[in-house]
Amino acid sequence: MVSQITSSLCWVLVLTYTITTFINCNVVYGLAPSSTDLDSSCNFVKSTSSSCSSSVSKENEDDDQYLTQRRNNSKSVYSCPSSSSLSETTSILSMAKNPEMVKWIKAIRRRIHEYPELAYEEFETSRLIRTELDRIGVRYRFPLAKTGIRASIGTGNPPFVAVRADMDALPIQESVEWEHKSKVAGKMHACGHDAHVAMLLGAAKILKARENRLKGTVVLIFQPAEEAGNGAKRMIEDGALENVEAIFAAHVSTELPTSVIGSRPGPLLAGCGFFRAVITGKEKHAGNPHRPVDTILAASAAVISLQSLVSREANPMDSQVVSVASFNGGDNLDVIPESAVLGGTFRAFSNSSFYRLRQRIEEVIVEQARVYKCLAEVNFFEGESFYPPTVNDGKMNEHVRNVAAGILGSKNFRVVPQMMGAEDFSFYSQVIPAAFFFIGVMNEQLGSIHSGHSPYFMIDEEALPVGAAMHAEIAERYLSEHYR
Repeated sequence: MVSQITSSLCWVLVLTYTITTFINCNVVYGLAPSSTDLDSSCNFVKSTSSSCSSSVSKENEDDDQYLTQRRNNSKSVYSCPSSSSLSETTSILSMAKNPEMVKWIKAIRRRIHEYPELAYEEFETSRLIRTELDRIGVRYRFPLAKTGIRASIGTGNPPFVAVRADMDALPIQESVEWEHKSKVAGKMHACGHDAHVAMLLGAAKILKARENRLKGTVVLIFQPAEEAGNGAKRMIEDGALENVEAIFAAHVSTELPTSVIGSRPGPLLAGCGFFRAVITGKEKHAGNPHRPVDTILAASAAVISLQSLVSREANPMDSQVVSVASFNGGDNLDVIPESAVLGGTFRAFSNSSFYRLRQRIEEVIVEQARVYKCLAEVNFFEGESFYPPTVNDGKMNEHVRNVAAGILGSKNFRVVPQMMGAEDFSFYSQVIPAAFFFIGVMNEQLGSIHSGHSPYFMIDEEALPVGAAMHAEIAERYLSEHYR
C-alpha cells in the first residue's frame, strides 16, 4: 500500500512539474513557442507587468536603480528542460519565426511605411519605437541627434556591442499599389529603413526575453538622417557609442534572394562626396568676347580637366569615380554670365583615395578658373552629404558570416562585390570595429526586384524575422565570445 501511494505521489509531482514548465515557457511577451518548439526553447524570462511599465530608463534615470530593479526582476526566471540537441541559434530563429512574432514585426514595418518621415523629421517614427520599447520593458536614452534613440538590454556592464537601424524616408512619390502604400504625398520608404526598424525592434523583443543569458550589454541604436544630414555622425557626437566596442548593421537588398545574407571583409561601400563650384568673373556681351573674362570657358576647362583625375592620376586597381552632373551658365543666349556653376559627385573605396580626390577636385577647379582670370569657390557639403568609405573589420565580418551560417546554413551566405553606393554607417566604422551586411528581399513573384530609391521599391517581408534573428544572435553571441 505504501509503495502504491508513493508511486501515485511521484506521478502527481511529475505531472505538476510538466504543466508548470509548459506554462512558464509560454509566458514571454507574446513569444510563446509552438508545440514543436517546446523542446528547444529554454530559459525564457517571465516578465511581470511592472517590468514593462516601470523598468524603462529614460535619459535621466539612475543606472544603480535600474540594475537593482533588474536583479529583482531576474528572480522570475524559469528554465525548461530540453530533450532536443538544437542549438541556441535555432532557438532564437524559432522565436523570430513564431507566427505572433512575425505578425507583430510586419505590423510595425507597415505602420512606419504608411507614414514616412524625412531626415530629422522622424518624430512619429521615433515615438512609435519608444512606445514599443516601453511595452517590451527596454530602457533607453532619448533624444540623440534630435529624434534618435539609444536603448540597452543586458547587465549594464561590459562588454557593450551595438546594432543600428536607420529611420528616415526619401522625398519620393510611391508608385507601388498595395494596401499599405505611403499615405504622405511625395514621401516614401524607398530604401527599406522601415524594415530596418522593424527588424531591430524584433531583435529587442527576443533579446529582452533572453536577457538573463546576456553576458554584457546590447546597445540598440535607432538613427535618424542616414539619407541626408549625416545622422550617424551626430549620433556619435551625442554619445551613441559610449562604451561600445563593436557595432553591426543590416540593409535590405533586392540583389539577393529573400533571407540570403551578403557581405565582405574590408571596403564594402564607397565613400561618397558631392561638390558645387561657383566660378565668377564679370558679365559681358557675347559680341565682345575679348573683353573682361569668360566664366563659361573657365568652367568648361575645369570640367575637361576633372576627367583626368581618375584616368591619369588614380591607380587602375583602385576604383574611383569623378562625375560632373550639373552645369549652369544661365539662359540668356546673348550674354556671357557673370558666374557659372558646376557640380557633381566623387567616390572611392579607400579613405586615402577619397580625401585625395576631394583635394584634387578643389585644386583643379580653382586653378583652371585662375587661368582664365576668374575666381572659384568649391563647396563639398561636408556637414550634410559627405560619407567616408564603409570598411568592414575582418573579425567582425567573420562573426556575421558565422552567425548567418549557423542560422541559415553556409549556402545562404554570399561574399558580395564592392559597391559604389554609400552609407553613413561609415562614420561608426571609423571609430570602432564594425560590420555592415545585406539581407536579401528579392522576390520576382512579388515584384521585389527594384533597387533602392526607386518609386517601385518593395520588399519581401518574409525576410523580416530572419533579420531580427540575425541581429539578436549577432549581439548575444558577440557578448558570449568577448565576456571578460
